[in-house]
Amino acid sequence: METGPAGIAANTPRELIQSLSEKLKTCYIFPEIAEQICIRLQAYLENGTYTPIQQGELLASTLTTHLQEVNQDRHLNVRWYPQPLPDHAGPMFQNQEWLDEQRQQARLDNYGLHKVERLPGNIGYVDIRQFHFASWGGDTAAAAMAFLAHTDRLIIDLRKCIGGDPDMVTFISSYLFGEERVHLNDMYWRDEDATYQYWTLPYVPGKRFPDKPVYVLTSKDTFSGAEEFAYNLKTRQRALLVGETTRGGAHPGTTYRIHAHFEAFIPIGRPINPLTGADWEGCGVTPDIEAAQEQAFEAAYKMALESVLAGSGEAPSRPGQALLEEARTALQALGTK
Repeated sequence: METGPAGIAANTPRELIQSLSEKLKTCYIFPEIAEQICIRLQAYLENGTYTPIQQGELLASTLTTHLQEVNQDRHLNVRWYPQPLPDHAGPMFQNQEWLDEQRQQARLDNYGLHKVERLPGNIGYVDIRQFHFASWGGDTAAAAMAFLAHTDRLIIDLRKCIGGDPDMVTFISSYLFGEERVHLNDMYWRDEDATYQYWTLPYVPGKRFPDKPVYVLTSKDTFSGAEEFAYNLKTRQRALLVGETTRGGAHPGTTYRIHAHFEAFIPIGRPINPLTGADWEGCGVTPDIEAAQEQAFEAAYKMALESVLAGSGEAPSRPGQALLEEARTALQALGTK
């Protein structure tokens, strides 16, 4: 078999397009658009666009660009791996070897929870980089929320969050509402031809804080499930969003092996917000307070501290006076930056 210097066989592009087209037509959330994408991929193949490409990573990025040309779906992508992928015809999450690798990666990422902190002024802070499967990281998320339970304000940092599992989005969101269930979102899944509702949970481990002011930090890199989290809280007026308009990817999906060294992520679902009937695909989630992502934390923290001071009352207790002094000192420090 003829191969290039990076191990790309001469017939690899044709095999890739055939396999990818089959998956798109069978699985992609929008069948009509899948047909258009497949026609475009076939045209690129026939005019020799992929022939000179001899690097797997470059071929994957080129295919990703072509996949997104029709409707700019940022979830559609192809990835190349130097080591062979497990041989599996269906969604890769059904393959135990692949799933074990993903779970190990999630564990090493601390299930997306990179930092949990109490800031001066008794302001809670959590940095979430990914909403990993709730069945994997639920205990870690519960521990993080328990740590934050006694703070008076909460900053949730999603500026570097790439998305993740709707169930984990629901789990963490449930801490921010009361025991009465709240309808957060709906998801239509093409593979099942069914729509599932996502409600806050009737029980969470530890303490809820339904009345605590919440600030959510966003950036142009905030994506997918992180956008759902922000959108759900915004439509329910449960949080103040501070930062930049998010990236604009709403369609959840799954990964398929399309070649020994290539896999494709194909959206198989779409959200339908119960209040707006819409989603954030292509437009992103707009913040309530606009700020460059580098200044978003400082802006939110300042508002949180000012809120603490404004709600102090006329005669706070001695512990309350100490907290106010801590908040004033932190606010003054922000003013000197």
